[in-house]
Amino acid sequence: MHLLLIVGIVLAIGVVGFALQNNVPVTVSMALWSFDGSLALVLLLAMGLGVLIAGLFSSPSMIKGRWTRLRLRSRVSRLEQDKIALERRIAELEVELEKLSPTPVHEEPERFPGLKSLFLSGPGKPKE
Repeated sequence: MHLLLIVGIVLAIGVVGFALQNNVPVTVSMALWSFDGSLALVLLLAMGLGVLIAGLFSSPSMIKGRWTRLRLRSRVSRLEQDKIALERRIAELEVELEKLSPTPVHEEPERFPGLKSLFLSGPGKPKE
């Protein structure tokens, strides 16, 4: 965007410099219409008309882009609000689950499970 602006400014300076050096009277004719003026005036009018036409052609896409950005920003804010509401609901359900679920009994892990099976299974008992 900045590069395009810089190129436009340099081009405008070049056109104005060219127009000032070529201050010759010219006649512009188009169909039944005729205009007499200096070459500088004709060039500046042509450049201004070009800028105006380019602006008119680019404005619908700029407006559409703005509308799209606004629509997406509002959708993002709605989704963020939904996320916050769902996180609250998850926290409430976790609290409710804690109330409903029994507290687990913590047993100490066996230190030597292999020895216990050796002692509990005698010569006549099968090993598990």
